[in-house]
Order: sequence, then structure tokens, then C-alpha cells
Amino acid sequence: MKLCFNQATTLKNSNLEKDLEYCEKYGYDYIEIRSMDKLPEYLQEHSIDELTEFFNTNHIKPLALNALVFFNNRDEAGYKAIIDEFKEMMLWAEKLGVKYVVAVPLVTEEKILKEDIKNSSVKVLRELSEIAEPYGVKIALEFVGHPQCTVNTFGQAYDIIETVNRSNVGLVLDCFHFHAMGSNLEDLKNADGSKIFILHIDDTEDFPIGFLTDEDRVWPGHGAIDLDGILSTLKEIGYSGVVSIELFRPEYYELAAEEAIKTAKETTIKVISKYFAVQTV
Repeated sequence: MKLCFNQATTLKNSNLEKDLEYCEKYGYDYIEIRSMDKLPEYLQEHSIDELTEFFNTNHIKPLALNALVFFNNRDEAGYKAIIDEFKEMMLWAEKLGVKYVVAVPLVTEEKILKEDIKNSSVKVLRELSEIAEPYGVKIALEFVGHPQCTVNTFGQAYDIIETVNRSNVGLVLDCFHFHAMGSNLEDLKNADGSKIFILHIDDTEDFPIGFLTDEDRVWPGHGAIDLDGILSTLKEIGYSGVVSIELFRPEYYELAAEEAIKTAKETTIKVISKYFAVQTV
């Protein structure tokens, strides 16, 4: 299994240049680039060609653009904006050699019927699938384990991508989000491992279901998530993708970026290596 760094882990104490420098130093294979802030920030002083050249001449490679946010159940203007944003992402992906775009469902206080959520999600994901196909890019739907997210459990997300039924549409399984809304391990056991494109590894403080927020995340193995259950099940169902460390911990933003990136790798490997052989350089 190859190792990836998600830029949320150093969101407040680093930038894309520094993340790439330290991830290369500590032997990460991939990076998930935050397309909503860190990439635009980088492009204020650099070109996309410079970034392409960096990836061409170093070990680390770009795994995903993270993320296309709130893609479903939008009004007409919001829907058009999502499609336009995704088309721009395809140009970046083509230039950089990015394999995936992470798609995040709508978070809203509005009550929307589950049928309407599914119908909208399926419709938009199929359209995105068609746009992405010529670029060889896959779309990874990331369910978000918060009550206000329209798609917030593994079972709900898996049902959506099964209905979409496109080879370039699958899931992100984030261990925090799986735990945070009480996703069912049986649903994971019954899933096709090839439909899970990216694994986000993390852990959390032990708050009740429905009360957890991203800031409650802690280093893998330092919290209350049944990582052994999730990882052993992923092994059983044949998951063979990348593991990406993603934390939003305020205390970790107080660390030097290099220390955070080093610790992220060490804690991830300690947890993952019980079930998967981790390739490191």
C-alpha cells in the first residue's frame, strides 16, 4: 500500500511548496492537493508548469484534487458553477497527471428527502463521469459524517455509486466519517473493494455519534475509532488503493509543518502495517 498526504493535516501551518518539500523528504508517494485554497495560493507566484516539472523530477506524485465541494442538490446557478469548476479541474488534472477528483456532498440545514438526495447525486455524478472519462480521471465520492451532510454514511454513499454504475465513479472511505455517523461495518464487508478509490486514515476523540467535528481528529491509533475493524475488513474485501492521512487538529497546526508530516507518516504506518505492507522509500 502506498502512502499519501492530505494537505488538511497542515492546513494552517504550511503551503503547497513546503508540503511537497517535506513529503518528498519523508518518502510519501502521493499528495492530495487542496484545490479550493492551496493550489490557487501556489499559482499566485508559480505556474502550473512549474508544479508539473516538480512532479516530473521527484518521487512524490499528485493523487487527487480535493475537492469539488457540495456537488448535489444545487439550484440552477450552483449546478452550473459545479460543472464549470469540474471542467477547470480536468485541465489541471491533465497537466499534472492527477488520478482522482474528490467530490463532497452538500452540507445544509435544509431538510431534503433521501430519495431527492440520491436522485440528484446520481444525476450529477453521471454527468461528471462523462466529462472526466476523456481525461482518464476518476471521481471519488466522500461521504461526510455530520448530521447536516446530505450523504453521511458509507451505506448511503455506496448505494449511490452502485446506482451510478460507472467504472470511474467510486468512494473515499474516511475512517473519521465512517465512525462519526455510525456507519455499519457489515455494509463495508458486503462492498466491492475496487469501488473504494482512496482510504483516508485518521482517529478521533471519543464523543457521541452526531457530535463529532473535524477538529476532534487525532493521530491514527491515538483515538476511539475501530481502525482494526475497518482495516481488517478492507483487507478482506480486497482494497488495494492508497492510504492518505487527513487531520484537521488545531493543536497540530501549532507544530512545525515538518514535524506534523513526519509524525503523520510514523503513526499511519504503525496502524496500517498490521494489515497492509506499506511501501516506503
